[in-house]
Amino acid sequence: MATLRSLSFLRALVLLFSFSDLFVSTLSLGVGINYGQIANDLPSPSRVAVLLKSLNISRVKLYDADPNVLSAFSNSNVDFVIGLGNEYLQTMTDPVQAQTWIQQHVQPYLSQTMITCITVGNEVLTGNDTQLKSYLLPAMQTVNNALSNLGLSREVYVTTAHSAGILANSFPPSSGSFRQDLAEYIQSILNFHSQTNSPFLINAYPFFAYKANPDQVSLDYALFQPNPGIQDPVTNLNYDNMLYAQIDAVYSAMKALGHTDVQVKISETGWPSKGDPDEVGATPENAALYNGNLLRRIEENQGTPAKPSIPIDVYVFALFNEDLKPGPVSERNYGLYYPDGSPVYNIGFQGYLQHIDYSASGEKNAVFSIFALLLISFAFFL
Repeated sequence: MATLRSLSFLRALVLLFSFSDLFVSTLSLGVGINYGQIANDLPSPSRVAVLLKSLNISRVKLYDADPNVLSAFSNSNVDFVIGLGNEYLQTMTDPVQAQTWIQQHVQPYLSQTMITCITVGNEVLTGNDTQLKSYLLPAMQTVNNALSNLGLSREVYVTTAHSAGILANSFPPSSGSFRQDLAEYIQSILNFHSQTNSPFLINAYPFFAYKANPDQVSLDYALFQPNPGIQDPVTNLNYDNMLYAQIDAVYSAMKALGHTDVQVKISETGWPSKGDPDEVGATPENAALYNGNLLRRIEENQGTPAKPSIPIDVYVFALFNEDLKPGPVSERNYGLYYPDGSPVYNIGFQGYLQHIDYSASGEKNAVFSIFALLLISFAFFL
């Protein structure tokens, strides 16, 4: 009898931990997350590592190369994109400076933290600084050459992130084109991507299009909600959401410049849960629909109508609300989580996006609860 009870106890333990794993694995969707830190109330990087591990999120994009974050994620199997801010572009055109930066900010962490991408600059081409635009490609090339010199170019690729504002036309997607004043820069950057087999990154926000023209842009179309969709008159492909149309517009624009060999990835997309009075649609309900529906499509490995065999690759913006970001209220309210680890809204995985108590007492209580459950189970089966 004791043996049978012991076996039953072991089975119960297996079921218990299997059930726990089920919660975690459900969110293993291959989605990336942007981890911004323009805030004064965020949890420590080590606590963020615990949160992301609980969600089974294994791809993180930073806007810098914060050593505290990279150290906190040692041996975590999280794949990192790190960033060189626009303020570094001129410096990074110097081969010595670029190699020194990599030796100081990348090499020391590679043995324990996976860094697979460096983004050089962010939305440079849609800014007003012409000098900065001229530095962008040389900085990308110099950083890539420095990686090659250090034997790291197969491990770490180089790219940059663009605003969707680089498009002159985005609909119909088959007629997508880049702004004429930016074509020269983009052509050279596409040549770089083709040579290095690196992706073209776009920050795409259907929210902006809806906010700008809510009377003409369908909210359901922007939020991946059921709708008749819009047909591309050239290809006869039907688009039931704006994000996929934006992605295919970029592919068309690249094709017009002679490139069909570069993959488009979404380095930022999201929807704010709060905004100013004139920021139509910035609500928790809409944010939950946008991100929740997007996650489900990623889970289904969907491609766009023009590229159905290439699953969309997305980094959601953002992990936390960031209270120090300048600009309209929406800028501070893109987070999936509040800084205390509680979700801003339910995106359909509420059971898995559990609140994490970052206090010492909370951690002790969690451990105590697990042991209590095991002891109760043990007593029952004895």
